[in-house]
Amino acid sequence: MTSIPGQGDSVSGTSERLALASARIPFRLKVGVVWLVVFVVLAAFFVVAGFDTQFMRDEFSFIFAGLKYTLYMAALGIVLAVVLATLGALGRISSNPIAYGVSGFYVSFFRGTPLIVQLTLIYSALPQVGANLVDKYSSVPPSVATYLTLDTAVAGILALGLNYGAYMTEIFRAGIQSVGGGQAEAADALGMTYRRKMTKVILPQALRVIIPPTGNEFIAMMKDTALVSFLGAILTQAEIFRRASYVGTTHFKSLEALIVAACLYWALTAIFTFFQRRLERRLARGYERTAVARAPRVTGQGH
Repeated sequence: MTSIPGQGDSVSGTSERLALASARIPFRLKVGVVWLVVFVVLAAFFVVAGFDTQFMRDEFSFIFAGLKYTLYMAALGIVLAVVLATLGALGRISSNPIAYGVSGFYVSFFRGTPLIVQLTLIYSALPQVGANLVDKYSSVPPSVATYLTLDTAVAGILALGLNYGAYMTEIFRAGIQSVGGGQAEAADALGMTYRRKMTKVILPQALRVIIPPTGNEFIAMMKDTALVSFLGAILTQAEIFRRASYVGTTHFKSLEALIVAACLYWALTAIFTFFQRRLERRLARGYERTAVARAPRVTGQGH
């Protein structure tokens, strides 16, 4: 098969002109156009699929009211996870066999079992343990069974904190070990105790490595609060997914309700990702390497 003379050159020239024209358009503008096209396609899909947008607008405030409980569980869960991760990381780098063994078991168990199983164990198994202790041992007061019967939100916070703390233990350990050995040697030379060396020298420097992935874990935990809904909760204390599931099932509009919940989670993720990136840039300022300007060479002078 023979090609038409000049046709290849014409196609090649057209592609080169298109490439040059595209190069003049800012990259952010091109990405914005892509996002605009995606949103237009989604809007057209909404119209074609016949979603009940009026229902979505009417129930938005009800589903949105679960936002405070989502943030409440995520905030307390990440605080517990940070505490456990700090202790676990110190145990993982410790030469004490008890600390090393306990932290190793903790990390292995909570990383090796699903979060939904841990939620169910804490919510359902602890009350049974309390009841068995009260029945078997007369010296155990009945209040023990009451204390081990946890509220849904409390059980969710404990499970989220324990689970994410196990994953964050390795993050904290890597952050601590990223600090140069000379820093610890200098602290030892100054006569600092182990506790003071960690709190004043090692951990402050390790934060630069620890904070970015910790922010990612918080965002993931915020979305995993939806799993707490499987334990059941009264609507006045229900988070986003629980409320969306309830109102969608009640009105036979599950798809519309879940889309509202998905958009809320997406918006939360976008907001916290924005602030996380700003925090990362701020932490990196003091560690950015800048080129040292050379002094201008003086010419025309004698020896």
